[in-house]
Formats: sequence, C-alpha cells, structure tokens
Amino acid sequence: MAKKSVASLQTGSKRLSKAIKMVKSPKTGAYIFVESIMPPEKVNEWLSKK
Repeated sequence: MAKKSVASLQTGSKRLSKAIKMVKSPKTGAYIFVESIMPPEKVNEWLSKK
C-alpha cells in the first residue's frame, strides 16, 4: 500500500470524500486500485484496514 489519495466531493447538503488505495492482489501479486466514496470521518478507518 504505497499510495493513497483523498478527494473532497460536495453534493447538495452532504459532504463526501472519494478515497483511493493501492492494494496488492493475493493471487497475482499485482497492485490494483480500490475506490470508495464515503463521509470524511470514515476515510482514515477505511484506509487503515486491509
């Protein structure tokens, strides 16, 4: 997990963040990018779990 990126999105009255993390695939060993849109409070929790 060498790279992480967080972008802020604002839609209507809700404030959301899009987080992208790089994860190593257990099958091939190649890296893949996993994206998720969530509230800003949950970004650090999502990035820290595997």
